[in-house]
Amino acid sequence: MADLEVKLETQRQTRQTLSPICFQVQHFGSSHGVKMQSLLLLVLCAGLCFASSDIHQHNIQTLMDNVVVVRVPYAHGSMVEVPLTCGDTYEHKDVFWKKNGEELTPALQGNQITVLVKEMKAGNYSCHLSSSGEHLNYTLILVQLEPDNRTVILEGNSPEEGHIHCSAMNYKGSFHCTWKKTQHRSHAAVLLVKASRYLDEISCVVDADGSGIQCQDIDCPYKEENNPIHLTIYMHSYSRLEAYTKSFYLREIVRPEKLPNLHISSGQVFSWAYPDTWEKPRTFFSLHFQVKVVHNGQSCNSDKIILDNITEETKYDVNIKSKKYVFCVRAQDKYARGPWSHWSQCIVNKNEVNCQLP
Repeated sequence: MADLEVKLETQRQTRQTLSPICFQVQHFGSSHGVKMQSLLLLVLCAGLCFASSDIHQHNIQTLMDNVVVVRVPYAHGSMVEVPLTCGDTYEHKDVFWKKNGEELTPALQGNQITVLVKEMKAGNYSCHLSSSGEHLNYTLILVQLEPDNRTVILEGNSPEEGHIHCSAMNYKGSFHCTWKKTQHRSHAAVLLVKASRYLDEISCVVDADGSGIQCQDIDCPYKEENNPIHLTIYMHSYSRLEAYTKSFYLREIVRPEKLPNLHISSGQVFSWAYPDTWEKPRTFFSLHFQVKVVHNGQSCNSDKIILDNITEETKYDVNIKSKKYVFCVRAQDKYARGPWSHWSQCIVNKNEVNCQLP
């Protein structure tokens, strides 16, 4: 580290010395030898300028307590000097540092130090008392590629949905978001979640398996949504940090649960009920239903349709000749027109009817 600092200082001094030379070479004589010397000096000057500027092009920000993010435009060849402080309490203590739990060579000592982060080789820097090795403090340094925030940690769902899928069962403010890690980044973890609506923060809890979050907005379900929910998930894999963002209105993600109590009554009349989790009163939070009949053995998503209709009633009379078919029904908010619920279905085989429970 000391050698590198000396080298950098030498480069800076050399650049200051050569800068006026680079400016003045244009005024030298026109002989071939002088021109060659001028060209060499210009190349040397440009190289030193690039080397010196490369190590200073960085953006260092504190993301949260004990976490520092180094933002660089590219990983290959980047070098950033990051200042670290163990803490004001340890100003006059005999402090030494470790990286990822291992002592550094050569050793780094002192309450305030500067470390060089090369490319993606950051890590967890902890400070200790030299006498006992007692852990005093730490700083986790992560690297984020900007400005395009190239992502390799999470899989994309679709251009419209992005990397994060969010859904809610009703308008009470509770919603759940999920994602899927790429095959080679299955070890990645959530570092920080930020969720808000206008000036109000929204509390979120990470799922136990790290594949989603459960959030609770405090907005009244009867209140008109004038501002969207903004969500940012910070994921880290080793020293790499990636930020995933999503903005949405609750009405865009509310998906009713599967319809309960689906059964056949007299003849071919099917009945069902509103989900228990759906908002009340029903007259204000109305659902409408897609009814679909497909050929026996087909799924509800099949395009081999016998019948397809929309109704606001919680019953439907299937008036067809076939005695073998699949009856499907799902729900959607009548006014917001958000996502449809998953299908509920009954398989009809002549006089035998098998309705699948949610």
